[in-house]
Amino acid sequence: MKLQLFGTAIECIGLNRATDRSVARVRVADKSGTKHASDFALVRTIEELERARALDWRSFFCVGEEFSPVLRQQSGRAIAVSHQFDYLADGDVIGIHHASKRFRTLYRKNSRHNSFLVTERCNNYCLMCSQPPKDADDGWILDEIVESLPLVEPSLSYLTFTGGEPLTNWRAFVEVLAQCRDQLPNTAIQVLTNGRAFADSKIVDAWSAIRHPNLMAAIPVYSAVDHIHDYVVQAKGAFDETILGILKLKDRGHRVEIRVVLHAWTAPTIADTCRWLARNFPFVDHVALMGLENTGFALANDALLWIDPMEYLAALADGVDVLSAAGINVSIYNLPRCVLDRSVWRFAVQSISDWKNGYVEECDPCSERERCSGLFTSGRPRLSRGIRAIVP
Repeated sequence: MKLQLFGTAIECIGLNRATDRSVARVRVADKSGTKHASDFALVRTIEELERARALDWRSFFCVGEEFSPVLRQQSGRAIAVSHQFDYLADGDVIGIHHASKRFRTLYRKNSRHNSFLVTERCNNYCLMCSQPPKDADDGWILDEIVESLPLVEPSLSYLTFTGGEPLTNWRAFVEVLAQCRDQLPNTAIQVLTNGRAFADSKIVDAWSAIRHPNLMAAIPVYSAVDHIHDYVVQAKGAFDETILGILKLKDRGHRVEIRVVLHAWTAPTIADTCRWLARNFPFVDHVALMGLENTGFALANDALLWIDPMEYLAALADGVDVLSAAGINVSIYNLPRCVLDRSVWRFAVQSISDWKNGYVEECDPCSERERCSGLFTSGRPRLSRGIRAIVP
């Protein structure tokens, strides 16, 4: 993994005893006091710690093992983490569990790829799920998001909500989206959902009532054949609910993106799937054709799912051509340029989140590297035989 987004704090001192968890925003201690109750002075040296104290800070976020003996002798609040988390910077937000000292990076101010995990529960059980679902009460995650949103930079361009299935507790989640509307009015919001909840008209009504100016539901459709989609998501009847949900959303004028993850069960028929989408959903706002991230359930199902992108290169190009000709906004995510037909390079997006995006040695001399999506560093990456440097 390029960046470690979770870990265990070395020290966790003076946090609110009335709650199990806290949200902390790290701030450069260049001004006296704190701006928000969740603000902690970011310090990387003992000298910075002393300077923050002189500026009347009482909450400290310390990067480095050397702070332990110093913090144990001080009053106020303090969190210390290892140098592994030195990437944390002014404005970043973490969530921490007091008893275990376990913490997660929730938001990074300078990243283009911020997302909040809403829940690990889901009514699908997708063969390649990168976040395998858990049947557990994790309502505390929504509480953490509610606490975090006021700490997010208002100028943030994009924010994604993912799961699990974010609409599992749809009433509480709709309130979070309304909070985004009010506190982050200029931020485009994308919700990664399986779409099945929208088959229920009252949930579509609640979605409509938010009246968010830039809200999109990103919904997977893995095949034009119902039983193939249902097999991929391991839920009988899911295809019918998903399609009905998309139609109900579009009937109300909402923005919808359709996603197709490419693997051995979906890639061989991708041209047919795209033709079906062009005929039946010319009104959707975007179609994303996505390379597989080899993590989560994809690791356990590797023999079932792996297909070299070189095997579907031509079919993918045909599918993109069909969608584009139909006037549908289409993009290719998560696939490097060297495994794509040149005719579709203009549709290929640098989509892999920066914290798990990398390149291999073959990429070093490549003339297209700056425009290429690169590769996933998460899980156990599988490399196509087509990985090579593109030279002029």
